[in-house]
Amino acid sequence: MKAAKEMTNWNIEKIRRDFPVLSREVNGKPLVYLDNGASSQVPQSVIDRTSKYLAEEHSNIHRGVHYLSQHATTAYEAAREKVKRFINAAEAKECIFVRGTTEGINLVAYSYGRKFIGEGDEIIVSAMEHHSNIVPWQIVAEEKGAKIRVIPMNERGELIIEEYEKLLNERTKIVAATHVSNSLGTVNPIKEMIATAHKFGVPVLVDAAQSVPHFPVDVQDLDADFFVFSGHKMYAPTASGIVYGKREWLDKMPPYQTGGGMIRTVSFEKTTFAPIPEKFEAGTPGIAAGIGLGAAIDYLNSLDFNAAADYEHSILEYATARLADIPEVKIIGTAGNKASVLSFTIDGIHPHDIGTILDQQGIAVRAGHHCAQPVMEFFDVPATARASFAFYNTREEVDKLADAVQKVIEVFA
Repeated sequence: MKAAKEMTNWNIEKIRRDFPVLSREVNGKPLVYLDNGASSQVPQSVIDRTSKYLAEEHSNIHRGVHYLSQHATTAYEAAREKVKRFINAAEAKECIFVRGTTEGINLVAYSYGRKFIGEGDEIIVSAMEHHSNIVPWQIVAEEKGAKIRVIPMNERGELIIEEYEKLLNERTKIVAATHVSNSLGTVNPIKEMIATAHKFGVPVLVDAAQSVPHFPVDVQDLDADFFVFSGHKMYAPTASGIVYGKREWLDKMPPYQTGGGMIRTVSFEKTTFAPIPEKFEAGTPGIAAGIGLGAAIDYLNSLDFNAAADYEHSILEYATARLADIPEVKIIGTAGNKASVLSFTIDGIHPHDIGTILDQQGIAVRAGHHCAQPVMEFFDVPATARASFAFYNTREEVDKLADAVQKVIEVFA
């Protein structure tokens, strides 16, 4: 992604007006929202569409013959089609609604693992994974007698690709790797990693929670086998998310959950299952959240998403330069290719104290291990403060962050 300077084709004032929460105050100060890696804010158009469903269209979907049910079903399935086009899936049926990335990875780990992983097999994850892309695979490995292998990273927070290639062998059954690190911001060369795994006939799951909101993706170009992401990080309501999976895998995998909606026939002797995507969508789904995800995609499609990505990257570069100029600050994660995330520590000050004082200035950042304890252990820190950016953030907000960091240092001097 090219490094942008001053963006003349990005109307930041107009964009900010789309997000009502950005006009509020916190602790008597204008809100500076820099916690987008945890959850982005929601534009008014998404709020309106979700409210319209709840106020005028609410009904359970599928199998209903009455007007509201059919109308809600049409809206929900239209959202699935929007997802398909947004990530360029081959067909909408390859897009499974889930509550978010965590549930999505658990779905793949449980279903794929039950079918294809056995004793002595190996599962490859990377050293920078979110816990959601570690723990499910550990459980599968323990149950199946398989082994977890870890792709190492260097001191800049970049995966050592040469070591990754050495890990692949005839026992490898799946690679599960993040596209963009939630704790470091590193953008991994995921297309190349997928191609390398495919040389061994190994499928790849991509944790795309931190990539889909920040730059265009194309699952067919990447050749991803599984591609999982959350709606709440891409301007949609919480409890919305997607598992994309190639049909060739999804058709072979057993259901993750069972019950209503995912069956073809049920008798006391035998149950047969519906085809995808219904096979993986047991019970009443988050209908409002799914429709909201579709509305968020509509919003993103109304923008020049490449320009949004360039603008956002310029904000990250500016913030990196501002904080790097403060001697007491250490930036954690200095990869050559990054997106959205700026993690840092201050000498002698716990990140929770940093976050608390920034909050008093109206600045929202995340402080902690970011569900990435192995990353914290690697960098020998208990936690970091993390500023994570979206295309509605401004240089003025970055200046406020830098000034507030200086205030933190003064308080603890």
